[in-house]
Amino acid sequence: MKNFIFQKDLYRWYGEQGESFKNRMLRPMEIKYLCIFRKLQSCKSPLFKIYYKFRLRNLSLKSQIRIPSTTQIGEGFYIGHSGRIIINPKAVLGKNINIATGVTIGQENRGKRAGVPTIGDNCWIGTNAVIVGNITIGSDVLIAPLSFVNFDVPDHSIVIGNPAKIISKEKATEGYINRTV
Repeated sequence: MKNFIFQKDLYRWYGEQGESFKNRMLRPMEIKYLCIFRKLQSCKSPLFKIYYKFRLRNLSLKSQIRIPSTTQIGEGFYIGHSGRIIINPKAVLGKNINIATGVTIGQENRGKRAGVPTIGDNCWIGTNAVIVGNITIGSDVLIAPLSFVNFDVPDHSIVIGNPAKIISKEKATEGYINRTV
């Protein structure tokens, strides 16, 4: 099951042809991370789980990507570049999500929004965006770079700025998300 999901992740990178053996040997750090992440999620053997956790930890130190294996991420996940990406283990992300460098999807610990975000399908999250709290980000949402989001965002929206504001727009992520699955 998770291998099938990883194939969808690869499709977002390479397209219809998939990757050749040569490309497999020279995978970018982001794809190596996703491969081990998906293998750890689907692993049944306790011994292999330990092995994949060790591999994921080492890749995390090299790439600065911190996505725990308990994070629920749909198929077609795309990490634009390795470098400081932090996602809370309880966060839920839909399919066809693009994440850039410096993104934090975290927890708010108190107040009416205590908890973690749920993000819909076909979302593009720009560089150094911060998404926190028990909020829902709809589908087809573009979160601009350097935006701070701690409120619900409806479908078909662009979120920009700090403090962030919502701009309603049909096909908000058109041209930003390629090869959706």
